[in-house]
Amino acid sequence: MRLESRLALVLVAAIFSMFAISDYYYLGPTREFDLLVTLRAVVVSSCLVLAFAIGRWGSYASKVWLHALPLWVLSTGIILIVPLRPETLSTQVVAVVVAIMAFYLLIPNLLTVVTVASLYLSIGFLTAAIVTAEISPVVALRMALLLIMTNIVGFFALLRIESLQRIQFGLIHEERHRNRQLLKEVAHRKMLEAQLRGLAERDALTGLNNRGHFMKWAHELLQRSRVEGAPFSLFMLDVDHFKAINDTWGHSHGDWALSEIARVCQQSVRPQDVVGRFGGEEFIVALPNTRLDDARIVAERLRKKVAELMLRDEMCDLNLSVTIGIAEAHAEETELEPLIKRADKVLYVGKNEGRNRVVVCCEGIEER
Repeated sequence: MRLESRLALVLVAAIFSMFAISDYYYLGPTREFDLLVTLRAVVVSSCLVLAFAIGRWGSYASKVWLHALPLWVLSTGIILIVPLRPETLSTQVVAVVVAIMAFYLLIPNLLTVVTVASLYLSIGFLTAAIVTAEISPVVALRMALLLIMTNIVGFFALLRIESLQRIQFGLIHEERHRNRQLLKEVAHRKMLEAQLRGLAERDALTGLNNRGHFMKWAHELLQRSRVEGAPFSLFMLDVDHFKAINDTWGHSHGDWALSEIARVCQQSVRPQDVVGRFGGEEFIVALPNTRLDDARIVAERLRKKVAELMLRDEMCDLNLSVTIGIAEAHAEETELEPLIKRADKVLYVGKNEGRNRVVVCCEGIEER
């Protein structure tokens, strides 16, 4: 709206200044012409300054007077032309009609301000014409009727424009509200999708990959390793004497122990490794681009970290430990199941041999 007001002021100022051409035609290079040019220059300069001020500080909410001031300046300038050039009254009538229509059609959303300024221009111009131009009552009546009709047409035209603008604004506001609601709904659906995806892929207790998601992800890594000719290792991990933990301290303490071991597993492997909860107290880790010797180093580090976990006070008598079985995929192997079976087999070898140890399966031979 401020931009439209500025453009309207510039346009009206340009129209006002263009009548200097007719001034020169009627008066020539005379003192009266110089006075008129000076008057027009003052009015045009004032309008341009006010247009700049409106663009800079012209808030409709707090400075309506700043938008009204240019109209009064223009109106006063037009009225003052009458005593300076009474012989060109017919030309000035056209200028007044054009100015009034410009006020109504080019100044947005200021119906009251525009109406007051237009009435001031009409009454002031008619009064100046009667006093200085000595027009007859008939001419005065005709001018009055013309100005009245101009104001009526302009008033209702601006009233309709403002009504349409309000309707348009209401529609835009409603559309923006619906768009915001739609964005909120989309964001909510994405959040629900993320939650569902998390429930489908993650173990609720430990936050690790659940068995199904682990199998899918690890299978893809195994296939890639076969294509690239890279080694691929996997180890199974089982919490020692986990049933005794549940029986002695309850399932809440057992859940705490599983969560802590899951945290250690995540901290002990690389970002590209995949950790999952295989079921119960069993965990499984896939290590792409890793040979048996390197996998054993990782498993030993993990086992020691579990043994060093700070336990709760009531569990101070517990020696928390894990047993780990490791296997490496054969060069022609493309499925996870045989690899998991070998790792699980050597895991139970470690269980039978006393637990809290890492057991490696190599070329069908079980060794610690």
